Amino acid sequence: MFPQSFKLPLADWVDKGVAWLVEVGGPFFDWLGRMLLKPLVGLENFLLWLPWWALLLAVAAVAWRTAGWKLALGSAIGLAFIGTLGLWTHAMRTLTLVIAGTALAVIVAIPTGIAMSRSDRLERAIRPLLDLMQTLPSFVYLVPILMLFGMGKVPAVLATFIYAVPPAIRLTNLGIRQVPADVIEAAKAFGTTSGQMLLKVQLPLAMPTIMAGINQTVMMALSMVVIASMIGAAGLGTEVLNGIARIETGRSFAGGISIVILAIIIDRVTQGLSKSQPQTSG
Repeated sequence: MFPQSFKLPLADWVDKGVAWLVEVGGPFFDWLGRMLLKPLVGLENFLLWLPWWALLLAVAAVAWRTAGWKLALGSAIGLAFIGTLGLWTHAMRTLTLVIAGTALAVIVAIPTGIAMSRSDRLERAIRPLLDLMQTLPSFVYLVPILMLFGMGKVPAVLATFIYAVPPAIRLTNLGIRQVPADVIEAAKAFGTTSGQMLLKVQLPLAMPTIMAGINQTVMMALSMVVIASMIGAAGLGTEVLNGIARIETGRSFAGGISIVILAIIIDRVTQGLSKSQPQTSG
């Protein structure tokens, strides 16, 4: 048995830190929660306001543009199937969570990845944090998020963001670092400024890798749907969770297969966007 005299009171330190945050930062987190809730509610209301056929046609058009008619037809059939299950409203709420979590992740990931690509020291400092965010069980950080923001859509989006942002950061950093050195030297020889180098050379050539990171971020956001439903985020995850709680296998399966259909559509569309970008040549 390990000597108890060497016990580290980490749990007590974390509890005191979270309690201090709640006490001191309560007004700030209340304000932040209200600010994040407004666009979330607006996006959800917009998706629910759109006629089902309009959204179906829009998704099919994007799928056709990025990956061809087969995906467009499959996307239309998949969304129509979700509607026939009576889960259209739940699907739109899930889509709201995924879009919001992914958008927040991209807003943070792109600048962070760019900064990491320009500083080895910063990369070494951030990498352990990304490892922690990817490997720490999501239930662990749900507790402090709930204490700071309460139940509802906002903590669900923030939990989704924490879980989903690391791939986008990593692959943005990787994509920029993989831009060939001879291309960089040629651009410098033509008098390219630092800003022009980033916007006109590095980011365009790194875009396939960046899009792959965004694709992974979207998939990880979708994998949080069921967990997010446990803290007040309505959607397909709620159907899965209610089916489990009431031992209704069919209900859980209908919700689960709808999540799978959304995941396949979004995955194929984002992959198509990635393939449409110019490839980095070595």
